[in-house]
Amino acid sequence: MFTKHKSWHRYTLLALSFMMLWSCNVVKRVKDGDHLIIRNTILEDSVQVTNERINNIISQKVNSGMRKYFSTPLKLHIYNLARPNIDSILNANILSDSTKVKRRIALLSKKQFDKQIEMRRNFNAWLKRTGEAPVIYDEDQTIKTAKNLRKYYYSKGWFNNQVTYDVEKDSNKYAKVTYKVTKNKPYILDSLRPVISSSAIDSVYPKFIKSTLLKKGEQFDEQNYENERERINTYLRNTGFYHFGQDYIRFEMDTIGTNHKVHTDLIIANRTIRGDDSTTTTPFKIYKIKEVNIYTDDNFNNRFKAISDTTTYKGINLYSKEKLKFRPKALTDAVFINEGDHYSDLARSRTSRYLNDLQMFRYPNIDFIENEADTSLIANIFLEPKKKYSLSFDPEINTSNIQTIGFSFSTGLKIRNVFRGAETLEISGIAAIGASKTRNDLEDSFFDINEFGGNVRLTIPRLFSPFNTDKIIPKYMSPSTVLNLSATSQQNIGLDKQAISGVYSYNWYPSKTVTNTLELLNINFVKNLNTSNYFGVYTNSFSSLNTIAQDINYIGDDESLFDSSLSNSYAPADIFINNVLEGNTSLTSNDDDYVTVNNIEERKERLTENNLIVSSSFDYIKDKRKNIFDNDFSVFKMRLELAGNLLSSISSVAGATKNDAGNYEVFGVAFSQYIKTEIDYVKYVDLGRQNVLAFRSYAGIAIPFGNSNSIPFAESFFAGGPNDNRAWTAYNLGPGSSQSTNEFNEANFKIHLSAEQRFSLFGAFQGAIFVDAGNIWNVLDNVTDEGATFTDFNSLKDIAVGSGFGIRYDFDFFVLRFDIGFKTYDPSLDENKRWFKEYNFKNAVYNIGINYPF
Repeated sequence: MFTKHKSWHRYTLLALSFMMLWSCNVVKRVKDGDHLIIRNTILEDSVQVTNERINNIISQKVNSGMRKYFSTPLKLHIYNLARPNIDSILNANILSDSTKVKRRIALLSKKQFDKQIEMRRNFNAWLKRTGEAPVIYDEDQTIKTAKNLRKYYYSKGWFNNQVTYDVEKDSNKYAKVTYKVTKNKPYILDSLRPVISSSAIDSVYPKFIKSTLLKKGEQFDEQNYENERERINTYLRNTGFYHFGQDYIRFEMDTIGTNHKVHTDLIIANRTIRGDDSTTTTPFKIYKIKEVNIYTDDNFNNRFKAISDTTTYKGINLYSKEKLKFRPKALTDAVFINEGDHYSDLARSRTSRYLNDLQMFRYPNIDFIENEADTSLIANIFLEPKKKYSLSFDPEINTSNIQTIGFSFSTGLKIRNVFRGAETLEISGIAAIGASKTRNDLEDSFFDINEFGGNVRLTIPRLFSPFNTDKIIPKYMSPSTVLNLSATSQQNIGLDKQAISGVYSYNWYPSKTVTNTLELLNINFVKNLNTSNYFGVYTNSFSSLNTIAQDINYIGDDESLFDSSLSNSYAPADIFINNVLEGNTSLTSNDDDYVTVNNIEERKERLTENNLIVSSSFDYIKDKRKNIFDNDFSVFKMRLELAGNLLSSISSVAGATKNDAGNYEVFGVAFSQYIKTEIDYVKYVDLGRQNVLAFRSYAGIAIPFGNSNSIPFAESFFAGGPNDNRAWTAYNLGPGSSQSTNEFNEANFKIHLSAEQRFSLFGAFQGAIFVDAGNIWNVLDNVTDEGATFTDFNSLKDIAVGSGFGIRYDFDFFVLRFDIGFKTYDPSLDENKRWFKEYNFKNAVYNIGINYPF
């Protein structure tokens, strides 16, 4: 033990010494008389500012990693490895010496010699390009920063602020810059006076000013004025003012002799019309929609054809140059621009969004034709339908932990507007064959794994319901109905399965950030075909049985419960289980080995039984991420599922009989009954300069009741893996503090927490340090193992903690991720031996993944 600690301290001291020596070289490329900026500090009334927004005002920021991550500016060190005068060095050391050149050419060849020289130049250029040049103190940039800080604090209401700076330089060529901000007394909003030129806008002023962002008594903030301009512009553009724009709004402020009060004039000017050689002004007017036209087949090929099919539905005119292929209602339901309504940007954008969501047309276009005589607009919607049929093919070659090689082929047919209501029908199928790694009989066919499946999916762009749901879920939420049917058959993959499923669901989008999905009916039936191979899949369970049988002399030390001569090679294992549980061996119910055998049998029964799940569920997702480059957002997901209630009620009302286990059956299968809920929250915090702090919290529970005393395997939870607790492999963590040896550990309750800091290293390489915590437990089911069950809050001491670091490479369209997780707190060990007992590279888990874990 002493030797291990001594080695650890030696390695730590060596690493720290190396980093100190490396850090001493940061001014390697700093010229005499220049100074490397190592610290920028902003003091606001003598208090250091940590706000990222304010610190980003500094023009000359320190090098990446300076005073962070053990004071190791990695990019600067990479840049310092480059030679600033590589051509002069090559010329002085090699090219100027003709004898040396001739000798190397004789040794390599002229072509290889030239390539070697060019390679050294290219590598030197790569170091400069990948690295980061030292940030040298510049007085002009410091003055610029001071001016920008003054502007910033001025924009926040401190009109009389003062900004000074101090520069501390030392003999090590280091410079530290401190900016000192004195805010002084702020200015407060006092009055808002409208000066509106157009009478039509003046008439609606009382309506839109109620929600003003400029509140009397609040401190002046320039951003509030910008937001107010946008708000007023949006209101007027949605109230019929077709020609209005944000440039017509301006604010004039008076602060002279007001005792730190701000008097504001809200000025909205008349419309400016610019001609070829003159400019006129006229009051803004409200425009109404006079007519709405939809051109259903507008494309380049039929641009010269005449309209041949015309119809009107709900006041909207539909024109087609060929026979109208859509039912009128399917198109008019997507239009929010109505005859007689005021012009509205919102109606226009909703129409465009809905038409795009239909996935029937290429780039829908909406144009408005103005009629100045009666201030009306004609709305023309031009649609170019996509091809009715599209076919896809996807061949694959793959390997896995269960097959040497596999070939798969999937194909899909998409049919648009299948029933003339803008519906989409998708038919897909998959066929796969593979060679099993466990294939022992050479007389069997080489490809002994196969999978076949098919899927039919119909998407209807509205809620398919006997009731009118427009008041509950308006059409601007882009509601749709999905009917999905699928069937698959697998052989020699685990227990061999056949599965049939059907889903009837509604989807709608209340806002840009929220997605709702209601599965009214989800039917899933799974039939296990090769249950006799259970111990061939779950080999750890078989090994435990075999060891127990040998220990109690049920079989000899050289014998096995496996008999390859039998059609069911694992039949002896099943017989042994029955003998133990029926009291035909030396084991009694008080023996630990008896309990182990009983647990193995219960697990086997649960994992080999056929499953019938009839459920309903609701999913809510709120995703505030604006785009793929946004690193300051949150995502909240919630799911609630109820299974078996419908079948249980029907069985009870119909007076159906129960089986020996006291459960109702449908077609000979005991259906599952449970309630399941999941909550998932992810938060990203942008710390600036490609530095992101990410958090995730997740909780899920599935409680069996009524017709079930356990959860189907497919609905249970697992822990570990590259997207979970990365210090454990998938399915290897838990349940609770149990020392399970099962290949797949699962339970019906889960807690997971993660925190990860991501930062840029160099080029496309990124780094991360992380901490993962969580576990799975059994709760309110038929599992009685104390170590595996969650009894009360004391069970939280069994939350496993993993920590580690990772390196990622950003390919723009995806991120390749490599993480190393170390078991920091292992609940499966004795309570006094759980912290840092296997915290080393030998026991670490190495994860490779695509994209971020959350």
